[in-house]
Order: sequence, then structure tokens, then C-alpha cells
Amino acid sequence: MLTLQTIKADPEFVIKRLAVKGFDGKQIINEILDIDSKRRRLQQRCDSDASELKKLAASIGSLMKQGKKEEAEEAKNKVAEIKENTRQLQQELEASEVAMRDLLLTVPNLPNADVPEGKTAEDNVVVKTGGTMPDLEEDALSHWDLAKKYNLIDFELGVKVTGAGFPFYIGKGARLQRALIQFFLDSASGAGYTEVEPPFVVNSASGYGTGQLPDKEGQMYHVTTDDLYLIPTAEVPVTNIYRDVIITVDELPKKNCAYSPCWRREAGSYGKDVRGLNRLHQFDKVEIVRIEKPEDSYSALEEMKSHVENLLNSLGLPWRILRLCGGDMSFTSAITYDFEVWSAAQKRWLEVSSVSNFETYQANRLKCRYRDTDKKIKLCHTLNGSALALPRIVASLLENNQTEHGIKVPECLWKYTGFDVID
Repeated sequence: MLTLQTIKADPEFVIKRLAVKGFDGKQIINEILDIDSKRRRLQQRCDSDASELKKLAASIGSLMKQGKKEEAEEAKNKVAEIKENTRQLQQELEASEVAMRDLLLTVPNLPNADVPEGKTAEDNVVVKTGGTMPDLEEDALSHWDLAKKYNLIDFELGVKVTGAGFPFYIGKGARLQRALIQFFLDSASGAGYTEVEPPFVVNSASGYGTGQLPDKEGQMYHVTTDDLYLIPTAEVPVTNIYRDVIITVDELPKKNCAYSPCWRREAGSYGKDVRGLNRLHQFDKVEIVRIEKPEDSYSALEEMKSHVENLLNSLGLPWRILRLCGGDMSFTSAITYDFEVWSAAQKRWLEVSSVSNFETYQANRLKCRYRDTDKKIKLCHTLNGSALALPRIVASLLENNQTEHGIKVPECLWKYTGFDVID
């Protein structure tokens, strides 16, 4: 969440930047400032009472020694009165701090100065393209038809066993999934990321720490009996490794990668966007996460973008990078770049990765800090990115690489699949 210091330093600037995300922050920012003012007044009164109690305690002993019992009793009564008043003030202070935190949790991160203005995906800016567009016949099959033709994915069986959005991968389809996961993990390890295998469910504190709660609560699968959430991305458990942790400056950066299945309700999805692998409720993904010093986080963001580019180039997929506009960004992000691949049979771009810098927003929630060389404790910057999400990668690979003799498998996957063609 935003730090109170950021809001107090320039409230009008904060309100203006929030508007870039389409968030009207005037009322809530003013409420936060009012609560802060009340909280400071309450704290001053508590401090004043504490000082008065200290003086009275000293005077009681002196009065007793002087035999002034009546005056000592009056002082004792005054102490009891002040203590009761302090107890009430403390309750008000605690309530104001809870109200302050509840409000701060509902305020999005400020977009970076490079974030373009805009309301929808149509306003995102293409900043780079790569790869070669495939030249397919007009009657090229969509990935869902190819999956059925070569018995790779069974969507109907998934509906029977679980429901829509939970497909079965079969035979070479399952092998392809496993190959992609291993290729992505090996690539991340080669780039200096330490692999972790996290839990696939998290508690609510972890959801609040990375900002999925309360913003995306309706999109998460909730195990109500245990109050646990199925993760929407490995970002959540991996970033929470550093919750309530103070890192020494020489330990930075922290670089982790993790494979996980991911679960998202995707409420409101419909039409062609949900056909086949386009939008699932359960899918596989490899995530890269970085904890950085603030001055290093934007060079780290560029490294992460280059890492994703290299993966897509290795797979031979045509791609483009979009800088998201304010209205299309996530609640927690300061800046986000989406990677899309071309789906040749569908003739559309499919998002396969988001790479984001959250600056201090998540770190403030997490209390993820580092001790600098001057021994001062400061908030870290957190970053993460998909490297990569599998479903739409698979969709693009199947469609773009189809031939009359089968589907060609990218060479970088051969040692993992054990085959170079799906036929």
C-alpha cells in the first residue's frame, strides 16, 4: 500500500496520479489525512497523560513521606482518573489506526510517470515486436481442433470431472506441458534465479501482503473451512517469503523462480475469449520474482523483460510488448509490460506474460525491508513476471507450427519432450 508519508508529502499529486488509473482518490485521501490528524491528536493526549502520571507517581511518594496522606490520596484518585482516560484514548487510537489501514488497503499504487493515460486495453502502447509471422493455409485449424485431432487435450472430460476451464492434457499434450515447465525453470535457473517449490494455498495474510486481497477476493478460490486461498500465481507465496523480513543490503537482489498451478475464477469471461486454452480457471505457470534496492529496480525490470523475450525467441513465436495504460493496469503495479504472442489460426494476439514493478507498494504491506550501508532500514522494491504462462503459449505453438505432416515442436524443447513432431 502507499505509505502515509507519500500521501502527506503531496496529497494533490497522489490524487492526480491515481486518476491515471481511473481511481477517484480525492475523498479517500482526504479521509486518510483527517484520520491521521485525529490519530496524532490522540497520541499527543496519551503522551501528555503519560507525562502527568509520571509526575503524580513521584509526588505520591513524597507526600506520603511528609505525612500528607489526604493530599496523597487525592493524587492517587487523580492517577486512577488519568489511567481510565488514557485507556479510552488508547481504544480510540487503536480504532483510528485500524480505520487508517483499512482505507490505505483500498487505494491503488501510483502509476509510474512512464505509464500512458488511457482507460482500456485499446489504449495500451506497443513498444517492441519480434519473431516472424507464420504463413498458414486459409483452412488452418484452431488449437482446440488440433488438440482434438491429435488427442492432446480433452476439454469435455475436464467439464465432466470438474467443470469448464479445467482441461485434461493427454499423451504428447501432457509431455509438452511438462517440457515447457522444465524449459522455463531451467532458463530461469540459468539466469540466476533460485528455484523454490511453494505451497499452492496461502493464508489471508499472504493475500493481503501482495495485494490480491481485498482487491481480487472475488477472483480467488477460497477454502472457507480453513480460511485458505488457492494461489492465482506463484507471485503470492514466493513474494511472501520476505514478509516481515529485514534483508541486509549485501544480500540483494533476491531472485526466485517457481512453477505452480494457478487458479482464477475469471468471473465475467465469455465468448471467443474463453474458447479452448484462451482462458482457463486452472493453468500452469513459471514465475520470476525479484526483491531489489529502489535504485536498482528499473534496471532489474529491463532484465526481466529481456529474459521473457529470450524465451519467446527460443520458442520461435512472434511476439510484441505492450506498456499498459493506467486504466488497464493492476491495482498493485507501478508499471506493467504485457507480452503477447500471435495466434495464427485465431488471427489474434494472446497475452502470455505480465512483467511488473510494484516499487514499495507491496513491500510496505509486507514489511519487506533492507538495512542499507548507513544502517538505516528502508523499504525494498518488489517485481515479478510470468516466464511463462503455459496455456496460450501452447495454443500459439500448436496453431503456428501446424503442417500437413503434424505439428513441429521447437528445437529447444526436444530434449524435454523426447519428440520433435506431434503426429
